[in-house]
Amino acid sequence: MACIPRRDLAMTLVVAAIAATATTAAASPGGAAAAVHKAGEQAKPTVVLVHGAWADTSSWNGEISLLRHAGYTVRAIGNPLQNLTTDAQTVHDFLKTIKGPIVLAGHSYGGSVITNAAQGVGNVKALVFVDAAAPAVGETTAQLSGPTSVLTKGSPADLYDAVPYPNAPSNASALYLKENVFLTKFASSVPRDQAVNLWATQRAATTVAFNTPSKYAAWKTIPSWYFISSGDQIITPASEQNMAHRAGSKVTVYNGGSHLTLVSDPAAVTKVIQSAISSVS
Repeated sequence: MACIPRRDLAMTLVVAAIAATATTAAASPGGAAAAVHKAGEQAKPTVVLVHGAWADTSSWNGEISLLRHAGYTVRAIGNPLQNLTTDAQTVHDFLKTIKGPIVLAGHSYGGSVITNAAQGVGNVKALVFVDAAAPAVGETTAQLSGPTSVLTKGSPADLYDAVPYPNAPSNASALYLKENVFLTKFASSVPRDQAVNLWATQRAATTVAFNTPSKYAAWKTIPSWYFISSGDQIITPASEQNMAHRAGSKVTVYNGGSHLTLVSDPAAVTKVIQSAISSVS
C-alpha cells in the first residue's frame, strides 16, 4: 500500500468531507419541494472569497481547488485595496449578481470589506473571517491590528515602501510591505521561495483603505465563523479573539501558522468554510 504524505492525506480528507456536505446539500428534500426541483438542481451555496492587503485572488487558490473539487461554485473577487467604502461597494455589487445562498469569506483587510459588502444582501447567509479584521461601525482596519502587532510597533519607514498613486487624497500613499517584513512577519509559515514570489507580486494597499471608518457591521445579523492563527503577527490573535467574541462567531484557533495560513495550509481554512457551508446547506 502506497504511503500518502500527511499534507496530501489532509487535503484528501477535506475534499471527501466537503463532497459529503455537497451531496447532502444537493439531495432532494422530498414532498412538495421535490416536485418543484429536479434532482441535483436544489441551490447550493456559492462561496465568495475576498483577499486582503498585499495579496491578490491567488491567495485563495488552495481553498478554491478543494471547494471546486467538492462541487461548489467558488468565486474569488479582486479587492481594489483603495478605500474601504468603495472596495466594499465593488464586492457588494458583485454579490447582488448571485442567485441563491452565499457564504462570504474575507482574509485580513478583506474581513473589513465583507462586513460592509454584505449589508443589504439578503442571500449572504454566513460570514467567514480568516485571520481578519471585523470592524464595528466607526472603526478602521488600522485600529484592529492589536497593540503587539508588527504593524503597530514598527515605524512606517521600516515596514513599508510608500509610493504615490493617481488621484490620491492629500498625504495618502500606496504601501508595499518591505521584503524582510513580508517574509518573516507576514508570510512566515509559507515556504521561502513561495513567499519571495508572493512578496514580489504583492498588490499595494493604500493608507486610505486602512483608515476609512466602517459604515456597517454585517456580523451583527449574519452568523459568522472565525479562523485565528496563533502565529499571526499582523492582526494579533488577541485582537481577533475580541472581534470574534463580540460577533458571536464560531472560533477555530489554528496552532502556529502566520497571517498567510490560508496559503500554507488551505485544508485547515477550508474546513472552517465547510462548517459555514454546512450551516447553510
